[in-house]
Amino acid sequence: MATLVPYLLPFAAGCVGGAMNALAGGGTFATLPSLIALGLPANIANATSNVALLPGAGASALAYRKELGPIGGIGWRTLALITFIGGLAGSALLVVTPSRAFDLIIPWLLLFAFLVMLFGKVAAAWLHARVTIGPRTLVVAQSLLGIYGGYFGGGVGLITTALYGLLANIDPRAMFAPRTLMLAVANFAAAFVFVWFGMVRWTAALPMLLGGILGGWLGAALGKRLSPLAVRIWTLTVTGATTAVFFWRAYG
Repeated sequence: MATLVPYLLPFAAGCVGGAMNALAGGGTFATLPSLIALGLPANIANATSNVALLPGAGASALAYRKELGPIGGIGWRTLALITFIGGLAGSALLVVTPSRAFDLIIPWLLLFAFLVMLFGKVAAAWLHARVTIGPRTLVVAQSLLGIYGGYFGGGVGLITTALYGLLANIDPRAMFAPRTLMLAVANFAAAFVFVWFGMVRWTAALPMLLGGILGGWLGAALGKRLSPLAVRIWTLTVTGATTAVFFWRAYG
């Protein structure tokens, strides 16, 4: 049984991560710790998690393809190109980040993503009532989102939602399609770099990939039955606990 752990743990984590992404986002909070528990360095674990969750992100983007349209006066193809370039830059930055340095950085990235999950919608609504960002600001922000998505990606979907929440006269439901596409594009760009530089541990990535597909399907089905409050409590509990563990691991 012990010989199956290196395959069963990534598969189970992929199921949980895929379900979390389908429900509310934050799947990285489930997949990353499991890979580190198997002994992978944090940067290798992050790259492996990124590639393993890519098919699920791509499937979601494909499902929303007919709903794509311009955001803030900028076409979705332009935003996708900006995100792709940013994703390449962010993933290249991870490649040159020493593993120990990433160990110290990652708890803060997790904390940032957790706070976005906790306050993102409230902050977006507050800013939306007071601020409207223009096309130039959106281009800069989208570039930074691409870099963040390529470098780490945890919580980037919720960060993107908060950003798009600043745009005037945009229905929240209309954000789903471009947000999902940008996530997939950033992951796709990062996957090129991670695979090229041999940062993906395929023995863990493949079972996690299969688990992510199954979890995404189950999560979507479960999401139709669970209340939004239950989904939010579950997501915040997992992300908060994971953030605390990584702080203890790096600084404890």
